Amino acid sequence: MFLEQAFDAGTMARTGRTCRTGALALALLLTACGGGGGGSASLAGAGPEAAAQAVIVPSAAEAARFLTQATFGPTDAEIKRLSGMSYAAWIDDQYARPQTLHRLYMNQAAADLASVGQTLSRTNFFDSYWSQALGAEDQLRQRAAFALSQIMVISFADATLTNQARGVASYYDMLGENAFGNFRKLLEDVTLHPMMGIYLTWLGNQKEDPATGKVPDLNFAREITQLFTIGQWELNPDGTQALGADGKPAPAYTGADLSGMSQVFTGWSWYAGPNLADRTNRRYFGNDASLERDWRPMQPYNQYSANTSFHSISEKKFLGVTIPPQSQPDSEGDLKIVLDTLFNHPNVGPFIGKQLIQRLVTSNPSPAYVARVAAAFNDNGSGVRGDMKAVWRAILLDPEARTPGSAPSAGKLREPVVRLANFMRAFNATSVSGRWTGIGLTDDPAASLNQTAMFSPTVFNFFRPGYAPTSKAISDANLVVPELQITHELSVAGYMNYMRGLVPITTTRDIRQDYSAELALATDPDALVDRIDLLLFYGRMPAALKTQIATAVASRAIPAPVYPAGAASAPPPEPTNQSNIDSAKRDRVYIAVFLALAAPDYLIQQ
Repeated sequence: MFLEQAFDAGTMARTGRTCRTGALALALLLTACGGGGGGSASLAGAGPEAAAQAVIVPSAAEAARFLTQATFGPTDAEIKRLSGMSYAAWIDDQYARPQTLHRLYMNQAAADLASVGQTLSRTNFFDSYWSQALGAEDQLRQRAAFALSQIMVISFADATLTNQARGVASYYDMLGENAFGNFRKLLEDVTLHPMMGIYLTWLGNQKEDPATGKVPDLNFAREITQLFTIGQWELNPDGTQALGADGKPAPAYTGADLSGMSQVFTGWSWYAGPNLADRTNRRYFGNDASLERDWRPMQPYNQYSANTSFHSISEKKFLGVTIPPQSQPDSEGDLKIVLDTLFNHPNVGPFIGKQLIQRLVTSNPSPAYVARVAAAFNDNGSGVRGDMKAVWRAILLDPEARTPGSAPSAGKLREPVVRLANFMRAFNATSVSGRWTGIGLTDDPAASLNQTAMFSPTVFNFFRPGYAPTSKAISDANLVVPELQITHELSVAGYMNYMRGLVPITTTRDIRQDYSAELALATDPDALVDRIDLLLFYGRMPAALKTQIATAVASRAIPAPVYPAGAASAPPPEPTNQSNIDSAKRDRVYIAVFLALAAPDYLIQQ
């Protein structure tokens, strides 16, 4: 009944228009509305602009907005906690929180399934993913790992990984572990993870053979360069494209560079065991599998047994570096050279920094913002390059992040997985079973979200960082809206239908919201909307939308209590129509929550 009340009240007018006009409406809305609305360790790598923000003790609304950027969504408890400390203290507290491994969840799930004759599947990873995204206390790590997973992509959508549930879980763990470490180690761990080796086809890659014309697979060499480190074009420190002598954008690499790097990425395959003799020809090609090979780093096979010399010993040239011909293969030495070369390229700071800003804060950061984050990447204040803690501080404490903007370039579209997580956390969702089951795949655009974590359709993520819709307003302003690549008429309607089924609590679902605080306000529509405003809009819900939602809530009448005839007046007994009263209160909460989630002002993170 609650949806009929909402629509009858006419409060879905703007959201309805969004459903009918789809991506164009959202694109125009983003352009027109503009989005935007410690100790010394906390300031390491932060410039003076970020340092000024670090010591601020935020208001409740400011805390909610910060948590929307830095976590999978604010909760009432976390808003109150952050409101009593500085931003820098909160970040330091997050850095100190331990990581919980998805692989351990998967191991337990595997044991439980084996007892009933079943095996692990990707569904088990999705359960583990949501258990941490919604319930883990290391929320900054959770959000950081999700951001990194959209740059250094592997995906269950690829047939080669569909049945590698524990391996993919381990890859995600690795991203979380390195999220607060150094980018150089992250780059190496990504490179050597067997799931990346499978996904980008360099596990088992073999050296060139002049006799047959065979050359090494270029796939990983291309993507580690183009997507994971330096990008296609030479960049200025502020992320803008550098121009060559001809006045055109200068390529960051050539095909010859990729060919040289592909020779480095040869001779590595599955983890075989702790002993050199374990690295046999059969194991190189996937036989005699170690039970730990789906999560242990790949190993080099340099003639440790017969017929395992698969690493190139030829001269290798790339990005201005030359590795001379070798008499014996040096897989590890060559790998170090190529990773060091990529890591130290001046593009990495602005290229990676800008994408991380886009994932957390805004789709169109100013060049100055990008430059400040790149500077933190280049030097954390102690001469260390690639310190990811310094990078996250620079992103979250920058004035552009902390001050709601009014320019058309401010803000971003909340991607579907984040929208769902924000909703679940705002209303204290918990798992009845403790296993967080039931969400699973949410990639159907017509029936759910058009996005599932670790289920990108390609190595280019769900959307490209430079995606701009075919909108004159967007193109004239030279803006990008990456998330609109998966936001269109069908997906917006699918999202609304999905949330229509998810907002009400049902006893058949394992993951359920707790609306206790909202039910306590059901008799006061304005107070109810104010609470939702803080949790989902960080106090920036437009006044017109507040009025619309409050009107819709009030249109669901709560029946007056009816007491048994002759009942004592003090204290009164339970009304005979208490169930009807409770139902009306629940409907009021459902109306308010659903209309808030459906509003374009919620879809846009300011």
